[in-house]
Amino acid sequence: MGLFTAIRQSIRALLVGLILSSLSACSAVAAPTAVPPTMPPPTATPIGYREGWTLTWQDEFDGPAIDEAKWTHEIGGHGWGNAEDEFYTAEPDNSFIENGRLVIQALEQRKQGKPYTSARLITKDKFAQAYGRFEARIQIPRGQGIWPAFWLLGEDISTAGWPDSGEIDIMENIGREPGIVHGTVHGPGYSGANGVGASYSLPDNAPFADDFHVYAIEWEPEAIRWYVDDVLYNTITPDDVAGEWVYNHPFFILLNLAVGGNWPGYPDETTEFPQRLTVDYVRVYARP
Repeated sequence: MGLFTAIRQSIRALLVGLILSSLSACSAVAAPTAVPPTMPPPTATPIGYREGWTLTWQDEFDGPAIDEAKWTHEIGGHGWGNAEDEFYTAEPDNSFIENGRLVIQALEQRKQGKPYTSARLITKDKFAQAYGRFEARIQIPRGQGIWPAFWLLGEDISTAGWPDSGEIDIMENIGREPGIVHGTVHGPGYSGANGVGASYSLPDNAPFADDFHVYAIEWEPEAIRWYVDDVLYNTITPDDVAGEWVYNHPFFILLNLAVGGNWPGYPDETTEFPQRLTVDYVRVYARP
């Protein structure tokens, strides 16, 4: 083979190698790159969402102070028909917002002839509703003579009077029964000690004051059902009461912490103060 021929073949081999390398590089660049699918971030469940219900009113107690557009303090120390031994005030040491929760605090201090002070908050003339689900997440206090309550009264109480206006006690506890809460209705012919209701205890018989629990009713025209932590423990219908069924009109909400009375008895040497009723939220729903 001549020198010229050898050089020409070498140049041809070099050119073929360069072309193949170029094609290989182009092929690598053009190859599609797998991109994982982009998933949208999960949608946060709205505060107060409950399947099958529409939220109509709520207080999450997230503001710096009790919302006066939603709540009114009832003031007084006349015993409230129960021989209670506290004077209800609007003072900031008896009711306030702390860490996003409402605190109603009973204190051993004299006021207007009463040995204790506390608070009673109501939504009268600010919110009332007929039927629906009324619920609150609450940690109750403890001790002999201590009486926390989350309840409803008929909006027409000023004209119809009690008990004709009706009363629905969603949750009551008396301190000498730390492991029991009560749900009751009071109406004409079945009020006071003759109220119609039932009690509930936790599966492990733990004191309710040890933790927060959700207390609720679901109220329909012909039935009221009571729940603790979504456990149904009682249902009352018109057939269960000895008088008129007066639960067919709007009711307003009450939260209070009583001290003493005919039912719970009075504080003794074992009762410690202050005692607190702590409310994480109150929510009201209606069927859509």
